Amino acid sequence: MPTQTLNFISVAQEMPEKRAAEIRSSDYDEIYLNFAEKRAAEQASRCSQCGVPFCQLHCPLNNNIPDWLLMTAEGRLEEAYELASATNNMPEICGRICPQDRLCEGNCVIEKGFEAVTIGSVERYITDTAWDQGWIKPPTPEREREESIGIIGAGPAGLAAAEELRRRGYQIDVYDRYDRMGGLLVYGIPNFKLEKEIVTRRADILAEGGVKYHRNFEVGRDASLDDLRAKHSAVLIATGVYKAHDLAVPGAGLNNIVQAMTFLTASNRVCLGDTVPDYESGALNAEGKNVVVIGGGDTAMDCVRTAVRQGAKTVKCLYRRDRKNMPGSMREVTHAEEEGVEFVWLAGPEAYLGDENVRAVRAVQIRLGAPDASGRQVPEIVPESSYEIEADLVVQALGFSPEDLPGMFDEPELGLTRWGTVHVDYRNMMTNLDGVFAAGDIVRGASLVVWAIRDARDAADSIHKFLQETAAENVETVDATAAPEQAA
Repeated sequence: MPTQTLNFISVAQEMPEKRAAEIRSSDYDEIYLNFAEKRAAEQASRCSQCGVPFCQLHCPLNNNIPDWLLMTAEGRLEEAYELASATNNMPEICGRICPQDRLCEGNCVIEKGFEAVTIGSVERYITDTAWDQGWIKPPTPEREREESIGIIGAGPAGLAAAEELRRRGYQIDVYDRYDRMGGLLVYGIPNFKLEKEIVTRRADILAEGGVKYHRNFEVGRDASLDDLRAKHSAVLIATGVYKAHDLAVPGAGLNNIVQAMTFLTASNRVCLGDTVPDYESGALNAEGKNVVVIGGGDTAMDCVRTAVRQGAKTVKCLYRRDRKNMPGSMREVTHAEEEGVEFVWLAGPEAYLGDENVRAVRAVQIRLGAPDASGRQVPEIVPESSYEIEADLVVQALGFSPEDLPGMFDEPELGLTRWGTVHVDYRNMMTNLDGVFAAGDIVRGASLVVWAIRDARDAADSIHKFLQETAAENVETVDATAAPEQAA
Protein backbone atom coordinates (compact mmCIF):
# COMPACT_ATOMS: atom_id res chain seq x y z
CA MET A 1 0.00 0.00 0.00
CA PRO A 2 1.50 3.38 -0.96
CA THR A 3 2.53 5.63 1.88
CA GLN A 4 3.44 8.67 -0.20
CA THR A 5 1.66 11.09 -2.46
CA LEU A 6 2.61 12.76 -5.77
CA ASN A 7 1.97 9.47 -7.58
CA PHE A 8 -0.06 11.14 -10.33
CA ILE A 9 2.88 10.67 -12.71
CA SER A 10 3.00 6.90 -12.29
CA VAL A 11 -0.64 6.13 -11.38
CA ALA A 12 -3.41 6.95 -13.85
CA GLN A 13 -6.78 8.33 -12.85
CA GLU A 14 -9.21 5.51 -12.16
CA MET A 15 -12.86 5.68 -11.19
CA PRO A 16 -14.58 2.80 -9.38
CA GLU A 17 -15.90 0.14 -11.73
CA LYS A 18 -19.02 1.34 -13.55
CA ARG A 19 -21.68 -1.18 -14.42
CA ALA A 20 -22.37 -1.59 -18.14
CA ALA A 21 -25.06 0.72 -19.51
CA GLU A 22 -27.19 -2.11 -20.88
CA ILE A 23 -27.27 -3.71 -17.42
CA ARG A 24 -27.66 -0.67 -15.17
CA SER A 25 -30.35 0.97 -17.33
CA SER A 26 -32.76 -1.84 -16.43
CA ASP A 27 -32.57 -1.29 -12.65
CA TYR A 28 -32.26 1.49 -10.08
CA ASP A 29 -29.08 0.35 -8.36
CA GLU A 30 -26.15 2.75 -8.09
CA ILE A 31 -24.05 2.65 -11.23
CA TYR A 32 -20.63 2.67 -9.54
CA LEU A 33 -19.25 -0.13 -7.41
CA ASN A 34 -17.13 0.83 -4.41
CA PHE A 35 -13.35 1.03 -4.54
CA ALA A 36 -11.33 -1.87 -3.23
CA GLU A 37 -8.98 -0.73 -0.45
CA LYS A 38 -5.87 -0.93 -2.62
CA ARG A 39 -7.47 1.06 -5.45
CA ALA A 40 -8.72 3.77 -3.10
CA ALA A 41 -5.26 4.12 -1.58
CA GLU A 42 -3.67 4.30 -5.03
CA GLN A 43 -6.03 7.02 -6.21
CA ALA A 44 -5.58 8.99 -2.99
CA SER A 45 -1.81 8.77 -3.44
CA ARG A 46 -2.10 10.70 -6.70
CA CYS A 47 -2.73 13.93 -4.73
CA SER A 48 0.06 16.45 -5.28
CA GLN A 49 -0.36 17.96 -1.77
CA CYS A 50 -0.09 21.43 -3.30
CA GLY A 51 0.59 24.39 -1.05
CA VAL A 52 -2.65 26.13 -2.03
CA PRO A 53 -5.24 23.34 -2.39
CA PHE A 54 -7.72 24.61 -4.97
CA CYS A 55 -9.85 21.52 -4.39
CA GLN A 56 -10.43 22.67 -0.82
CA LEU A 57 -10.96 26.31 -1.81
CA HIS A 58 -13.65 25.35 -4.32
CA CYS A 59 -15.50 23.08 -1.91
CA PRO A 60 -18.43 24.94 -0.27
CA LEU A 61 -17.66 23.10 2.97
CA ASN A 62 -13.94 23.84 2.74
CA ASN A 63 -13.26 20.13 3.28
CA ASN A 64 -9.66 19.36 4.21
CA ILE A 65 -9.28 17.16 1.14
CA PRO A 66 -5.49 16.85 0.82
CA ASP A 67 -5.10 15.64 4.42
CA TRP A 68 -7.76 12.94 4.24
CA LEU A 69 -6.39 11.82 0.88
CA LEU A 70 -2.97 11.44 2.52
CA MET A 71 -4.47 9.45 5.39
CA THR A 72 -6.26 7.19 2.92
CA ALA A 73 -3.04 6.63 1.00
CA GLU A 74 -1.39 5.58 4.26
CA GLY A 75 -4.25 3.27 5.26
CA ARG A 76 -5.37 5.49 8.17
CA LEU A 77 -9.03 5.30 7.24
CA GLU A 78 -10.57 5.94 10.64
CA GLU A 79 -8.57 9.16 10.94
CA ALA A 80 -9.52 10.04 7.37
CA TYR A 81 -13.19 9.66 8.25
CA GLU A 82 -12.85 11.76 11.41
CA LEU A 83 -11.29 14.55 9.36
CA ALA A 84 -13.83 14.29 6.51
CA SER A 85 -16.79 14.33 8.92
CA ALA A 86 -15.40 17.27 10.88
CA THR A 87 -16.51 19.62 8.10
CA ASN A 88 -19.25 17.57 6.40
CA ASN A 89 -22.30 16.00 8.07
CA MET A 90 -23.01 13.74 5.08
CA PRO A 91 -19.74 12.85 3.32
CA GLU A 92 -21.13 9.56 2.00
CA ILE A 93 -23.96 11.51 0.32
CA CYS A 94 -21.81 14.31 -1.07
CA GLY A 95 -19.34 11.73 -2.35
CA ARG A 96 -22.17 10.31 -4.44
CA ILE A 97 -24.15 13.30 -5.67
CA CYS A 98 -21.87 16.36 -5.59
CA PRO A 99 -20.87 17.59 -9.07
CA GLN A 100 -17.19 17.08 -8.31
CA ASP A 101 -16.30 17.83 -11.92
CA ARG A 102 -17.50 21.40 -11.29
CA LEU A 103 -16.16 21.76 -7.74
CA CYS A 104 -13.21 19.99 -6.10
CA GLU A 105 -12.08 17.72 -8.95
CA GLY A 106 -12.71 20.40 -11.55
CA ASN A 107 -10.17 22.58 -9.75
CA CYS A 108 -7.56 19.93 -8.98
CA VAL A 109 -4.16 21.30 -10.05
CA ILE A 110 -3.20 18.05 -11.80
CA GLU A 111 -6.42 17.99 -13.85
CA LYS A 112 -4.71 19.36 -16.95
CA GLY A 113 -2.44 16.70 -18.37
CA PHE A 114 -2.81 14.04 -15.67
CA GLU A 115 -6.56 14.19 -14.84
CA ALA A 116 -7.93 15.01 -11.41
CA VAL A 117 -7.75 12.88 -8.28
CA THR A 118 -11.07 11.02 -7.95
CA ILE A 119 -11.93 12.90 -4.77
CA GLY A 120 -15.64 12.07 -4.64
CA SER A 121 -15.11 8.33 -5.02
CA VAL A 122 -12.45 8.29 -2.29
CA GLU A 123 -14.76 10.31 0.00
CA ARG A 124 -17.52 7.77 -0.57
CA TYR A 125 -15.12 4.89 0.09
CA ILE A 126 -13.87 6.40 3.35
CA THR A 127 -17.38 6.92 4.74
CA ASP A 128 -18.84 3.62 3.54
CA THR A 129 -15.91 1.92 5.28
CA ALA A 130 -16.66 3.93 8.43
CA TRP A 131 -20.27 2.70 8.39
CA ASP A 132 -19.19 -0.89 7.78
CA GLN A 133 -16.67 -0.76 10.63
CA GLY A 134 -19.08 0.86 13.10
CA TRP A 135 -17.02 4.02 13.50
CA ILE A 136 -20.03 6.29 13.03
CA LYS A 137 -21.88 6.88 16.30
CA PRO A 138 -25.01 8.83 17.27
CA PRO A 139 -24.41 12.47 18.22
CA THR A 140 -23.77 12.38 21.96
CA PRO A 141 -23.49 15.74 23.73
CA GLU A 142 -21.18 16.22 26.69
CA ARG A 143 -24.10 17.74 28.59
CA GLU A 144 -27.80 18.23 27.97
CA ARG A 145 -29.27 21.70 27.62
CA GLU A 146 -32.82 22.69 28.47
CA GLU A 147 -33.36 24.84 25.38
CA SER A 148 -35.24 23.21 22.51
CA ILE A 149 -34.97 24.02 18.82
CA GLY A 150 -37.64 23.39 16.19
CA ILE A 151 -36.39 22.64 12.67
CA ILE A 152 -38.87 22.86 9.79
CA GLY A 153 -37.78 20.50 7.03
CA ALA A 154 -35.89 17.20 7.16
CA GLY A 155 -33.84 17.66 4.01
CA PRO A 156 -30.04 18.01 3.95
CA ALA A 157 -30.06 21.44 5.61
CA GLY A 158 -32.49 20.40 8.34
CA LEU A 159 -30.68 17.16 9.16
CA ALA A 160 -27.23 18.77 9.14
CA ALA A 161 -28.38 21.53 11.50
CA ALA A 162 -30.09 18.95 13.72
CA GLU A 163 -26.82 17.05 14.13
CA GLU A 164 -24.74 20.14 14.82
CA LEU A 165 -27.16 21.44 17.45
CA ARG A 166 -27.76 18.05 19.05
CA ARG A 167 -24.01 17.63 19.55
CA ARG A 168 -24.14 20.84 21.57
CA GLY A 169 -26.80 19.33 23.80
CA TYR A 170 -29.94 21.08 22.57
CA GLN A 171 -33.29 19.29 22.42
CA ILE A 172 -34.14 18.97 18.72
CA ASP A 173 -37.56 18.53 17.09
CA VAL A 174 -37.64 18.16 13.30
CA TYR A 175 -40.96 18.75 11.52
CA ASP A 176 -41.45 17.48 7.98
CA ARG A 177 -44.42 17.24 5.63
CA TYR A 178 -43.38 13.81 4.32
CA ASP A 179 -43.51 10.36 5.87
CA ARG A 180 -39.75 9.78 5.56
CA MET A 181 -36.83 11.90 6.64
CA GLY A 182 -34.50 13.18 3.94
CA GLY A 183 -36.59 15.52 1.79
CA LEU A 184 -35.02 15.95 -1.64
CA LEU A 185 -32.50 13.19 -0.88
CA VAL A 186 -35.34 10.66 -0.63
CA TYR A 187 -38.00 11.93 -3.00
CA GLY A 188 -36.09 13.99 -5.57
CA ILE A 189 -32.86 12.10 -6.27
CA PRO A 190 -33.16 8.69 -7.98
CA ASN A 191 -31.78 5.51 -6.45
CA PHE A 192 -29.19 5.04 -9.19
CA LYS A 193 -27.45 8.15 -7.84
CA LEU A 194 -28.27 7.75 -4.15
CA GLU A 195 -29.77 4.58 -2.72
CA LYS A 196 -32.29 5.44 -0.02
CA GLU A 197 -30.68 3.18 2.58
CA ILE A 198 -27.78 5.65 2.59
CA VAL A 199 -30.11 8.48 3.64
CA THR A 200 -32.15 6.36 6.05
CA ARG A 201 -29.17 5.21 8.08
CA ARG A 202 -27.99 8.82 8.48
CA ALA A 203 -31.43 9.95 9.66
CA ASP A 204 -31.76 6.93 11.94
CA ILE A 205 -28.46 7.54 13.72
CA LEU A 206 -29.57 11.10 14.51
CA ALA A 207 -32.75 9.67 16.03
CA GLU A 208 -30.59 7.32 18.12
CA GLY A 209 -28.78 10.40 19.36
CA GLY A 210 -32.01 12.02 20.57
CA VAL A 211 -33.29 13.98 17.57
CA LYS A 212 -37.11 13.76 17.50
CA TYR A 213 -38.93 13.50 14.17
CA HIS A 214 -42.49 14.68 13.54
CA ARG A 215 -43.59 13.08 10.25
CA ASN A 216 -46.49 14.18 8.04
CA PHE A 217 -46.42 17.49 9.87
CA GLU A 218 -47.28 20.65 7.97
CA VAL A 219 -46.57 24.01 9.51
CA GLY A 220 -49.69 26.06 8.91
CA ARG A 221 -51.94 23.02 9.15
CA ASP A 222 -50.81 21.20 12.29
CA ALA A 223 -49.28 24.26 13.94
CA SER A 224 -48.48 27.81 12.92
CA LEU A 225 -44.98 29.23 12.91
CA ASP A 226 -46.04 31.30 15.91
CA ASP A 227 -47.00 28.09 17.75
CA LEU A 228 -43.51 26.69 17.13
CA ARG A 229 -41.88 29.91 18.28
CA ALA A 230 -43.84 29.67 21.54
CA LYS A 231 -42.81 26.04 22.00
CA HIS A 232 -39.10 26.31 21.15
CA SER A 233 -36.23 28.56 22.15
CA ALA A 234 -35.35 29.00 18.45
CA VAL A 235 -36.72 27.87 15.09
CA LEU A 236 -34.86 27.05 11.88
CA ILE A 237 -36.67 27.14 8.51
CA ALA A 238 -35.06 24.62 6.16
CA THR A 239 -37.91 23.72 3.82
CA GLY A 240 -36.07 23.86 0.52
CA VAL A 241 -37.81 25.07 -2.65
CA TYR A 242 -40.30 22.87 -4.49
CA LYS A 243 -42.55 25.16 -6.55
CA ALA A 244 -41.79 24.22 -10.15
CA HIS A 245 -41.18 26.82 -12.84
CA ASP A 246 -43.70 26.50 -15.65
CA LEU A 247 -43.56 27.19 -19.34
CA ALA A 248 -46.15 29.57 -20.79
CA VAL A 249 -46.48 28.25 -24.33
CA PRO A 250 -49.52 27.17 -26.37
CA GLY A 251 -50.69 23.70 -25.37
CA ALA A 252 -49.27 23.88 -21.85
CA GLY A 253 -52.55 22.58 -20.43
CA LEU A 254 -52.52 19.29 -22.37
CA ASN A 255 -52.46 15.99 -20.51
CA ASN A 256 -49.17 14.12 -20.04
CA ILE A 257 -47.14 17.28 -19.46
CA VAL A 258 -45.74 16.94 -15.94
CA GLN A 259 -43.28 18.64 -13.64
CA ALA A 260 -39.92 17.03 -12.89
CA MET A 261 -40.44 16.69 -9.14
CA THR A 262 -43.87 15.10 -9.63
CA PHE A 263 -42.32 12.58 -12.02
CA LEU A 264 -39.29 11.82 -9.82
CA THR A 265 -41.27 11.62 -6.57
CA ALA A 266 -43.63 9.06 -8.09
CA SER A 267 -40.72 6.94 -9.31
CA ASN A 268 -38.91 7.13 -5.98
CA ARG A 269 -42.05 6.18 -4.07
CA VAL A 270 -42.52 3.13 -6.29
CA CYS A 271 -38.90 2.13 -5.62
CA LEU A 272 -39.61 2.49 -1.90
CA GLY A 273 -42.57 0.12 -2.20
CA ASP A 274 -45.35 2.70 -2.02
CA THR A 275 -48.52 2.47 -4.07
CA VAL A 276 -48.72 5.40 -6.49
CA PRO A 277 -52.01 5.40 -8.44
CA ASP A 278 -50.82 7.87 -11.11
CA TYR A 279 -47.81 5.64 -11.79
CA GLU A 280 -49.91 2.50 -12.04
CA SER A 281 -52.37 4.23 -14.38
CA GLY A 282 -49.50 5.26 -16.63
CA ALA A 283 -49.80 9.01 -16.13
CA LEU A 284 -46.37 9.19 -14.42
CA ASN A 285 -44.85 6.13 -16.06
CA ALA A 286 -42.68 6.42 -19.17
CA GLU A 287 -42.95 2.80 -20.21
CA GLY A 288 -43.36 2.46 -23.98
CA LYS A 289 -43.57 6.23 -24.51
CA ASN A 290 -41.64 8.82 -26.47
CA VAL A 291 -40.39 11.06 -23.68
CA VAL A 292 -39.14 14.62 -24.05
CA VAL A 293 -37.48 16.33 -21.07
CA ILE A 294 -37.15 20.12 -21.16
CA GLY A 295 -34.13 21.50 -19.27
CA GLY A 296 -30.38 21.14 -18.85
CA GLY A 297 -29.64 20.86 -15.14
CA ASP A 298 -29.02 17.86 -12.92
CA THR A 299 -32.76 17.46 -12.34
CA ALA A 300 -33.25 17.06 -16.08
CA MET A 301 -30.54 14.39 -16.08
CA ASP A 302 -32.33 12.57 -13.28
CA CYS A 303 -35.54 12.65 -15.34
CA VAL A 304 -34.08 11.33 -18.59
CA ARG A 305 -32.24 8.51 -16.84
CA THR A 306 -35.35 7.60 -14.83
CA ALA A 307 -37.40 7.48 -18.04
CA VAL A 308 -34.87 5.05 -19.54
CA ARG A 309 -35.24 2.75 -16.53
CA GLN A 310 -39.01 2.88 -16.75
CA GLY A 311 -38.77 1.44 -20.25
CA ALA A 312 -39.37 4.51 -22.43
CA LYS A 313 -39.42 3.95 -26.18
CA THR A 314 -37.26 7.01 -26.81
CA VAL A 315 -35.87 9.71 -24.51
CA LYS A 316 -34.83 13.14 -25.77
CA CYS A 317 -33.53 16.10 -23.77
CA LEU A 318 -34.16 19.57 -25.18
CA TYR A 319 -31.80 22.29 -24.02
CA ARG A 320 -31.62 25.82 -25.33
CA ARG A 321 -27.86 26.14 -25.03
CA ASP A 322 -25.03 23.88 -26.19
CA ARG A 323 -23.17 21.14 -24.35
CA LYS A 324 -20.42 23.50 -23.17
CA ASN A 325 -22.94 25.83 -21.51
CA MET A 326 -25.04 23.16 -19.85
CA PRO A 327 -25.40 23.80 -16.08
CA GLY A 328 -25.60 20.12 -15.12
CA SER A 329 -22.71 17.78 -14.43
CA MET A 330 -20.93 16.57 -17.57
CA ARG A 331 -20.54 13.16 -15.96
CA GLU A 332 -24.31 12.91 -15.74
CA VAL A 333 -24.61 13.85 -19.41
CA THR A 334 -22.13 11.11 -20.29
CA HIS A 335 -24.01 8.54 -18.18
CA ALA A 336 -27.26 9.51 -19.90
CA GLU A 337 -25.76 9.24 -23.39
CA GLU A 338 -24.37 5.81 -22.56
CA GLU A 339 -27.87 4.75 -21.52
CA GLY A 340 -29.42 5.84 -24.81
CA VAL A 341 -30.62 9.39 -24.17
CA GLU A 342 -30.53 11.73 -27.17
CA PHE A 343 -29.60 15.35 -26.48
CA VAL A 344 -31.10 18.00 -28.73
CA TRP A 345 -28.82 20.99 -28.21
CA LEU A 346 -29.68 24.59 -29.08
CA ALA A 347 -33.40 23.84 -29.13
CA GLY A 348 -36.36 25.17 -27.19
CA PRO A 349 -40.08 24.39 -27.02
CA GLU A 350 -42.32 26.80 -28.93
CA ALA A 351 -45.60 24.95 -28.31
CA TYR A 352 -47.06 21.62 -27.24
CA LEU A 353 -49.25 19.93 -29.85
CA GLY A 354 -52.19 17.60 -29.34
CA ASP A 355 -55.93 17.41 -28.72
CA GLU A 356 -56.37 16.22 -25.13
CA ASN A 357 -52.99 14.51 -24.72
CA VAL A 358 -49.69 15.88 -25.93
CA ARG A 359 -48.51 14.22 -29.14
CA ALA A 360 -45.51 16.40 -30.05
CA VAL A 361 -43.32 19.31 -29.04
CA ARG A 362 -42.92 22.04 -31.63
CA ALA A 363 -39.36 23.16 -31.13
CA VAL A 364 -37.31 26.00 -32.57
CA GLN A 365 -33.62 26.19 -33.23
CA ILE A 366 -31.58 28.48 -30.98
CA ARG A 367 -28.35 30.36 -31.53
CA LEU A 368 -26.24 31.93 -28.80
CA GLY A 369 -25.91 35.68 -29.01
CA ALA A 370 -23.88 38.24 -27.07
CA PRO A 371 -23.18 37.60 -23.37
CA ASP A 372 -25.50 39.12 -20.77
CA ALA A 373 -24.51 40.74 -17.47
CA SER A 374 -23.68 37.32 -16.00
CA GLY A 375 -21.31 36.53 -18.86
CA ARG A 376 -23.49 33.79 -20.39
CA GLN A 377 -24.45 34.04 -24.05
CA VAL A 378 -28.12 34.88 -24.52
CA PRO A 379 -30.20 32.31 -26.46
CA GLU A 380 -31.84 33.75 -29.57
CA ILE A 381 -34.52 32.06 -31.69
CA VAL A 382 -33.55 31.32 -35.28
CA PRO A 383 -36.42 32.64 -37.47
CA GLU A 384 -38.53 30.08 -39.34
CA SER A 385 -36.73 27.12 -37.77
CA SER A 386 -39.68 25.27 -36.23
CA TYR A 387 -39.87 21.48 -36.30
CA GLU A 388 -41.78 18.77 -34.42
CA ILE A 389 -40.52 16.16 -31.98
CA GLU A 390 -42.85 13.27 -31.21
CA ALA A 391 -43.80 13.12 -27.53
CA ASP A 392 -46.24 11.01 -25.51
CA LEU A 393 -44.88 12.38 -22.22
CA VAL A 394 -43.21 15.73 -21.58
CA VAL A 395 -41.31 16.37 -18.35
CA GLN A 396 -40.50 19.99 -17.52
CA ALA A 397 -37.28 20.37 -15.52
CA LEU A 398 -37.04 24.15 -15.52
CA GLY A 399 -36.02 24.86 -11.94
CA PHE A 400 -37.78 25.65 -8.68
CA SER A 401 -39.01 28.64 -6.71
CA PRO A 402 -40.04 29.04 -3.05
CA GLU A 403 -43.60 28.48 -2.00
CA ASP A 404 -45.55 31.24 -0.22
CA LEU A 405 -44.18 30.61 3.26
CA PRO A 406 -45.88 33.56 5.01
CA GLY A 407 -49.21 32.20 3.78
CA MET A 408 -48.39 28.55 4.41
CA PHE A 409 -47.02 29.18 7.89
CA ASP A 410 -49.80 31.60 8.85
CA GLU A 411 -47.12 34.19 9.57
CA PRO A 412 -47.60 37.27 7.35
CA GLU A 413 -44.76 39.12 9.06
CA LEU A 414 -42.08 36.71 7.80
CA GLY A 415 -39.80 38.76 5.55
CA LEU A 416 -39.05 37.68 2.00
CA THR A 417 -36.70 38.82 -0.75
CA ARG A 418 -37.98 39.94 -4.15
CA TRP A 419 -37.36 36.37 -5.36
CA GLY A 420 -39.65 34.93 -2.67
CA THR A 421 -36.83 33.38 -0.65
CA VAL A 422 -36.66 33.98 3.10
CA HIS A 423 -34.75 37.15 3.89
CA VAL A 424 -31.98 36.68 6.45
CA ASP A 425 -29.17 38.72 7.91
CA TYR A 426 -26.20 36.83 6.43
CA ARG A 427 -24.09 37.69 9.45
CA ASN A 428 -26.20 35.37 11.61
CA MET A 429 -28.80 33.70 9.28
CA MET A 430 -31.65 35.18 11.35
CA THR A 431 -34.87 36.34 9.71
CA ASN A 432 -36.70 39.50 10.67
CA LEU A 433 -38.47 37.45 13.38
CA ASP A 434 -36.49 37.23 16.60
CA GLY A 435 -35.19 33.71 17.17
CA VAL A 436 -36.26 32.44 13.73
CA PHE A 437 -33.42 31.43 11.41
CA ALA A 438 -33.33 30.00 7.88
CA ALA A 439 -30.84 27.97 5.83
CA GLY A 440 -30.45 26.13 2.56
CA ASP A 441 -32.38 26.57 -0.67
CA ILE A 442 -35.15 28.53 1.02
CA VAL A 443 -32.54 31.28 1.52
CA ARG A 444 -30.24 31.00 -1.51
CA GLY A 445 -32.67 29.52 -4.05
CA ALA A 446 -32.40 26.10 -5.69
CA SER A 447 -28.80 25.00 -5.31
CA LEU A 448 -26.56 22.05 -4.41
CA VAL A 449 -26.88 19.74 -1.41
CA VAL A 450 -23.36 20.66 -0.34
CA TRP A 451 -24.37 24.33 -0.10
CA ALA A 452 -27.41 23.39 2.00
CA ILE A 453 -25.11 21.60 4.44
CA ARG A 454 -22.77 24.58 4.58
CA ASP A 455 -25.64 26.98 5.27
CA ALA A 456 -27.02 24.66 7.94
CA ARG A 457 -23.71 24.52 9.77
CA ASP A 458 -23.46 28.32 9.70
CA ALA A 459 -27.03 28.63 10.96
CA ALA A 460 -26.37 26.14 13.77
CA ASP A 461 -23.41 28.21 14.91
CA SER A 462 -25.56 31.34 14.90
CA ILE A 463 -28.41 29.66 16.78
CA HIS A 464 -25.99 28.46 19.46
CA LYS A 465 -24.53 31.95 19.82
CA PHE A 466 -28.01 33.50 19.94
CA LEU A 467 -29.18 31.14 22.69
CA GLN A 468 -26.01 31.65 24.71
CA GLU A 469 -26.37 35.42 24.49
CA THR A 470 -30.06 35.17 25.38
CA ALA A 471 -29.25 33.04 28.42
CA ALA A 472 -26.57 35.52 29.53
CA GLU A 473 -28.99 38.43 29.18
CA ASN A 474 -31.59 36.57 31.25
CA VAL A 475 -29.03 35.96 33.99
CA GLU A 476 -28.10 39.65 34.03
CA THR A 477 -31.77 40.60 34.26
CA VAL A 478 -32.35 38.22 37.18
CA ASP A 479 -29.25 39.52 38.96
CA ALA A 480 -30.34 43.12 38.46
CA THR A 481 -33.81 42.33 39.81
CA ALA A 482 -32.45 40.43 42.80
CA ALA A 483 -29.84 43.05 43.75
CA PRO A 484 -32.20 45.43 45.65
CA GLU A 485 -33.70 42.53 47.59
CA GLN A 486 -30.25 41.32 48.58
CA ALA A 487 -29.28 44.84 49.68
CA ALA A 488 -32.39 45.07 51.85
